[in-house]
Amino acid sequence: MKAARIMEPQKALEISDVPTPHPKDNEVLVKVKAVGVCHSDLHLWEGGYDTGDGFMKVTDRGVKFPVIPGHEIVGTVSEIGSSVQGIAVGDNVLVYPWIGCGNCVACRVGNDNLCDAPRSMGVFQNGGYAEYALVPHFKFLAKVTGIDLDGAASLACSGLTAYTAVKKSNATSQHNMVIFGAGGLGLMGVQIARAITNANIIIVDIDDAKLQAAKELGADHMVNSKDPDAVQKIMSLCNGKGADCVIDFVNAPPTVKMGLAVIRKRGIMTLVGLFGGSIDLSLVSIPLKAITIQGAYTGNYNDMIELLNLAKRGVINPIVSKRYSLSDANTALEDLKSRKILGRAIINP
Repeated sequence: MKAARIMEPQKALEISDVPTPHPKDNEVLVKVKAVGVCHSDLHLWEGGYDTGDGFMKVTDRGVKFPVIPGHEIVGTVSEIGSSVQGIAVGDNVLVYPWIGCGNCVACRVGNDNLCDAPRSMGVFQNGGYAEYALVPHFKFLAKVTGIDLDGAASLACSGLTAYTAVKKSNATSQHNMVIFGAGGLGLMGVQIARAITNANIIIVDIDDAKLQAAKELGADHMVNSKDPDAVQKIMSLCNGKGADCVIDFVNAPPTVKMGLAVIRKRGIMTLVGLFGGSIDLSLVSIPLKAITIQGAYTGNYNDMIELLNLAKRGVINPIVSKRYSLSDANTALEDLKSRKILGRAIINP
């Protein structure tokens, strides 16, 4: 099969023929229809993350190269192992990629995404930048009907991450919600917040075109963070009291600082993005304002099913703005890095 592999960090992906895997026991082989191009793929390609105290290599987390990236995988079942149940050849499926060890405390309660020793597809094992992807167990598949397959791909990561962030922000009880970032995550977050909350949604970004897209998808107000009066404008839109919840899909020093500046007493701040860096934090303000600062990292399999059902009902509409062939995988990553993509890009192997 054709596959695009990261041979080593910061080197062009190698697109070549590799052996097509064949499933055994509980395994399932999926013919990839579409795979999302995610910022996490960029971090894998770049070899790590800016922690604020230095550069954390992905190899220190257990990543081994070469690896086929791509964790937002949707496709058609091509072959099944001898022990597979409930899944048949020809089924259209969405892959849950956040595969855990199955034994740790998180995995035992179904939170594979928070596993102590993750085996995520497209990170720790080969993913979907290929014509076929081998899924290690049929329980990580969800049948897809009634929605566009290309759009469904993003539900496994960007959609799932946004959904979990909105849920973790206790958004059903919040009135003023500030969302930082109108990229793929943020645009999905706006749709989800509009669908499951009654919040006054304020979207913040540096790009007017992306802000306008967010407004069309359900944001009530938009603020360009480059505006020197951005903090005052956000506070005014929150009736001067500040935001009940802040969801930061960028999670860079400037956005976190602005989020802390606009959050109200008892507010909830959810940090999602992996931009990296660090900030100086006024420690006394945390207890005095009784705010909660928390992280959100994708979601579990059941969250993905809930999100898939929202898409089937037409409540949310995943946005695919660019499509690439497998041979253009390097271009896709470069375009994402250069902020040339509105919504989500996919590769169609």
